[in-house]
Amino acid sequence: MNMKLKYGLSFVKVDLKQGDNNKLLSNVLVDTGAASTLLSADVAMNLGLGPNPEDKIYTISGVGGNEFVYEKKIEEIKLCNLILTEFLVQIGAMDYGLEIDGILGMDYLIQSKSVIDTYNLYISSSN
Repeated sequence: MNMKLKYGLSFVKVDLKQGDNNKLLSNVLVDTGAASTLLSADVAMNLGLGPNPEDKIYTISGVGGNEFVYEKKIEEIKLCNLILTEFLVQIGAMDYGLEIDGILGMDYLIQSKSVIDTYNLYISSSN
């Protein structure tokens, strides 16, 4: 799958499935500096992954500062032919001043055996 540069960063399209809800996200950052995959709260709500009282709240830290998130399992997350099921994602406000639906972190990249070609702006599977 081709990556596109936006704001000087690499973005891809990702398909999400949760029950009867399917969503194509067009602005997902590929971030090898992020330990975990993160979805925006708006996307999560549209998929039925809103917060529940029993959800644990975590604080994550990044270049932009700290953010509160909660975790949910998503039925399916798919980047081209790189599909993971029952995948744990973090959900937060993602108020970064950029148009962004989510972040693909190292957890997804490692589990899906992704190979990133920065010269050709392409991401694929090592399989």
